[in-house]
Amino acid sequence: MIIFVQINEKMKKIITLLALVSLGLINGQAFKGKGDIKFQVGATVQEFAAGIGSTVDFGIGENLSYGFAASYLLNTTKGDGTPKFNDRFDAKVRFNANIGSVLNISKKLDIYPGLDLGLRNLGAHLGARYFFTDGFGIYTEAGIPLAKYNSNAEGYDRFNNQFVFQIGASFNL
Repeated sequence: MIIFVQINEKMKKIITLLALVSLGLINGQAFKGKGDIKFQVGATVQEFAAGIGSTVDFGIGENLSYGFAASYLLNTTKGDGTPKFNDRFDAKVRFNANIGSVLNISKKLDIYPGLDLGLRNLGAHLGARYFFTDGFGIYTEAGIPLAKYNSNAEGYDRFNNQFVFQIGASFNL
């Protein structure tokens, strides 16, 4: 009976490994150009705060997209009292140069530098997304402010107005 369980566990591992390898071989494409729509949701991390963020991007050309981003900080560790909703929330309009096809690395990988105009600053971001299938992938993104609306930001005004890192899931719509 013990031998049967050990063989069964080994078979489960082999089947899982084969399924993951097969999933990676499915022809997912990261950015298709005009008419392409990507939705992303993930975790955001910045100094003294962590939260959730989402983006939606609309392809308007072979290597160009525009979109919207929103984030909300769930956990904060700095400041007196409790931050208000407007201290935790940020929304942005964004423009991306989708250069994965230009770099010709892989059809499954898109690298996209871009600019964003938000409620707190004018910023820049650099992201990458990798699609395992036509509908599902992962992404990571880093953003920095280029011009802050309040250059002397202190306390809660620094939230959503500093270097931010994101990681999460990406979907084709």
